[in-house]
Amino acid sequence: MKKLTTALLAAGLILSASACSAPAQLTTAETCDRLKIVVSDPSASAGRTGMVILGNKLRPIVAGASDELKPAVQAILDYADESAKESPDAAKVAQLQADYQKAGATFGQLCN
Repeated sequence: MKKLTTALLAAGLILSASACSAPAQLTTAETCDRLKIVVSDPSASAGRTGMVILGNKLRPIVAGASDELKPAVQAILDYADESAKESPDAAKVAQLQADYQKAGATFGQLCN
């Protein structure tokens, strides 16, 4: 009985570990739906606190984003992370802002 219980427990742990190992790849439409929810949330607005909230909401999306939108989501996340710092690097923010605007254009193009 102990061996059966141990075998079942081990099998359950292996299955649960394999289920958590890799996030599912989202389609472009699914990625767009998730992004629309995040960007329409008023708490993820401008300002340091808003950028922190935006970054925290984008992190889970980046891992499973569609191949078409992953670079755009990453660019938005990078911009939010740098903007949320206590003392953001102005030169880096300017560079990331250009990528952020391109990401917004890509989002608008693919998610309409």
